[in-house]
Amino acid sequence: MALTKDNEVREVGGITEAERQRILDFLQGTVYSWCKNRKGEWFSVRDLMGGDNYFWSGTPLQVLYSKYHGRTDNPVSDAGKDAGWLLKKVIAEDKREFDTKVEARTRQYKWVGGEEDT
Repeated sequence: MALTKDNEVREVGGITEAERQRILDFLQGTVYSWCKNRKGEWFSVRDLMGGDNYFWSGTPLQVLYSKYHGRTDNPVSDAGKDAGWLLKKVIAEDKREFDTKVEARTRQYKWVGGEEDT
């Protein structure tokens, strides 16, 4: 995905660099799996993590929820926004090409080419 001024990638604070890297690696793995098994389908963090149920327990994403739990009115939404920024970073750094759109205030991606062996 070629980034433009409107497609900036923001940093996520409140986690360690090691936690950030584990999340990025985990998300990269989920993206590869999605592209292999659901080629041509749009995805967002919500899709990668099991829909609206957010199966984050036991994953590196749990630290994002823990960061907000008890501190905000909607820790799931706030953690989801952080996860979205981290996914955007993964997509921006991926060797493959992705199309992107925003639908219902959620950024979505679809693999459109490159790295054909995926």
